[in-house]
Amino acid sequence: MIWRDGLSPCPKVAEGQQGTLLPHRRGSNVSLMLDMSSLGSVEPIQPVCTPRDITLKFLRTSSHVLRREELQQHAQSLTQLQEEFSKIPPNFVSPEELEIPGRASKDRYKTILPSFPHTSACPPSVTDVPCARQGYAGRPREYIATQGPMLNTVTDFWEMVWQEEVPLIVMITKLQERKEVPLSLPRPRHSTPARSNGWGGVITTVKVSLRSHILISLSSVLEKFEGECRRVKHILFPSWPDQQTPESAKPLLHLVSKVEDTLQAAAIPGPIVVHCSAGIGRTGCFIATRIGCQQLKDKGEVDILGIVCRLRIDRGGMIQTSEQYQFLHHTLALYASQLPEAGGH
Repeated sequence: MIWRDGLSPCPKVAEGQQGTLLPHRRGSNVSLMLDMSSLGSVEPIQPVCTPRDITLKFLRTSSHVLRREELQQHAQSLTQLQEEFSKIPPNFVSPEELEIPGRASKDRYKTILPSFPHTSACPPSVTDVPCARQGYAGRPREYIATQGPMLNTVTDFWEMVWQEEVPLIVMITKLQERKEVPLSLPRPRHSTPARSNGWGGVITTVKVSLRSHILISLSSVLEKFEGECRRVKHILFPSWPDQQTPESAKPLLHLVSKVEDTLQAAAIPGPIVVHCSAGIGRTGCFIATRIGCQQLKDKGEVDILGIVCRLRIDRGGMIQTSEQYQFLHHTLALYASQLPEAGGH
């Protein structure tokens, strides 16, 4: 008989069974025999899920597909929409994930950090990291969502526009908010310093036209010091208050339509730059609206929850308030009502 722990008897391992004899236990002259044959049926140890893992799993798997008639009803359920929105993790980036020298001085808001390294669209010399976001049907790098550039980041901003071959900038903010000016709106003959590894040149505004009381369309030319030129469209949408919603959904749909027309006429296939002040609230609403309109037109249904969750995978906090989430549903419901009856095809 073999003893276990020197306290109680343990049956011998039967002939043919796999076993192992452990060394003598310290302070005892009794050996231990363990039966190894049953270990094959033991479930492997599962890795411990971190809060970030749980967040990403929610964002990657959450979905609520709405057909057109369901969308009309869901858009009126304000309490249900508020509960649905409250369950979406914000997924903000932590400072430890952005080990970029000098980054903090280029953040417009200290509580809203730019984006995740895997979605960065910034040149090597740029520390104001924007977010490159795939668009409808997984189209890669269709949007660059970023904060409104400041005095010390405006050069970085235009360097990014040049590097990414941006055809269009959508600016969803007033010319001045809270005594701050989002400076992506170029001044006539605005000169940008040259960099050894980036763009340096002159931005010239060649056309300004007031298309309606909500849209100002600009056409600017970016001229590199070496002589290369590119044309960039710039659309200003000043009628959307910060952290609020417009009084009507029609202007936002008009903006989406204007963007579609501009991109069809553009010769440059690069991503759209979208910014407001912080680059998450109004910026997120516009991107989500355009993707939702594309889903409705293509399939006759929309997954607004899924759209918002996937936006937040790339840039934390996209769609900033419950009111904006409700307004997004209201806007897409209005768009759906304007589509042909045959499923939007």
